[in-house]
Amino acid sequence: MNPVAPRSPEGFIVAGLRGGSGKTIISLGITGALAASGKTVAPFKKGPDYIDAGWLSKAAGRPCYNLDTFLCKPEVVRHSFLTHSQDADIAVIEGNRGLYDGIDTDGSTSTAELAKLLNLPVLLVLDCTKSTRTMAALLKGCIDFDPDLNICGVILNRVAGKRHEGKVRTNIERFCKVPVFGAIPKLKQEDFPERHMGLMTSEEHAQSSKAIETAVNMAQTHIELEALYDSLEACAAATSPQHVITTESSPPVESELPGSELYIGIIRDSAFQFYYPDNIEALKRLGARITYISPLTHENVPPVDAVYMGGGFPETHAHQLAQNQSFKEHFRKLAVEGLPIYAECGGLIFLGKAIHLKDSIYPMAGILPITFGLANKPQGHGYTEVEVVHENPFYQKGETLKGHEFRYSKILDIDYTDTEMAFRMGRGKGIIEKKDGFFKYNTLGTYTHIHALGTPSWASAFINKARDFKATS
Repeated sequence: MNPVAPRSPEGFIVAGLRGGSGKTIISLGITGALAASGKTVAPFKKGPDYIDAGWLSKAAGRPCYNLDTFLCKPEVVRHSFLTHSQDADIAVIEGNRGLYDGIDTDGSTSTAELAKLLNLPVLLVLDCTKSTRTMAALLKGCIDFDPDLNICGVILNRVAGKRHEGKVRTNIERFCKVPVFGAIPKLKQEDFPERHMGLMTSEEHAQSSKAIETAVNMAQTHIELEALYDSLEACAAATSPQHVITTESSPPVESELPGSELYIGIIRDSAFQFYYPDNIEALKRLGARITYISPLTHENVPPVDAVYMGGGFPETHAHQLAQNQSFKEHFRKLAVEGLPIYAECGGLIFLGKAIHLKDSIYPMAGILPITFGLANKPQGHGYTEVEVVHENPFYQKGETLKGHEFRYSKILDIDYTDTEMAFRMGRGKGIIEKKDGFFKYNTLGTYTHIHALGTPSWASAFINKARDFKATS
């Protein structure tokens, strides 16, 4: 088959030696600064992270797509990157964890492997805290560890002044022959407050625009942006030829189902904002009209044929959610009547009876008989693999799904039978005793987040369920 799109734009992956090295803020700054200069920037986040992706989207002024070779097949990841970057001047991908970190000793899901899959150079962020010559040794180790990886340059982060910067630069230039494109001083924490397992969401940050402006000013002041941009052509020339989009590399494409128009409600506000753009776009490709709903501000659920409820931090909005009695009652009534509802993580909490926070109890929708609490440490964090073991509203028995968990919430009380749990966990924790996917009526709540490109059956099953409900209501 002939290619259906041109080569991808210039681009690079921002990586670090570990999580917390500062690559998110540097990625934000570079993305925002390039966008401010008039370039169209296509932002991406490697891995299943929602929070960083939200910030990158805000900095670029366009959706940020997740690229994950655990959740999706490599050819699907490559197709997604090329599709969503072909109209851009430059693509910026923020890596995750350390450059070579993955789920196995081969590093098959690492940032380095993603860079090679996409034929992109790597800009490595080095946290220079209390270190000088050792940074050159670490960089040289990264270069030699995989000669097929193209590390095009470095950004020095958390430098303690000009003298410190000079020592690190001199050693890197002498021993590594890799250009240093900038040196960032330590930033104030209040500009980018952290909570849970990452940065606070841009929706919750009281001055998110100001925070991004701070990151952009940092990049414009401390990073040689023109030199970095100009170097990408030479870096790209050192890699293999760019891919083009072909029908062979395309992910499964949903076709619009016949029938009358469907309205899908998506619960989206500052309490619930964890959605992959690909998931919403998969529903739209099947003909869905999207209606956004907020249990924080709406008195009831508007006329819809199904509801998709993503994750977020309902615990930080527990008082307001508990106070909106009219919405909860209407939502529960619709669930009992058979409205298809699919909820992930934070959405699962809202489906429950209540959440206990310190000395207070906040009633939720009461659709599923679960009472939640909040722990100080992660209760589920990482990739999941599940087998669908019981008949349920959304998945075929026998299917296997790949997803991820991201939560601090814990189960305080639950009333269920085994046959009400659709999933058995091969990897991950799930709701209780390695089980997940609690379903009742046409409602399913799960701690496992799925990606529509990695689980193509999800969107069509969701739409079919919505169509059935519309036909009988």
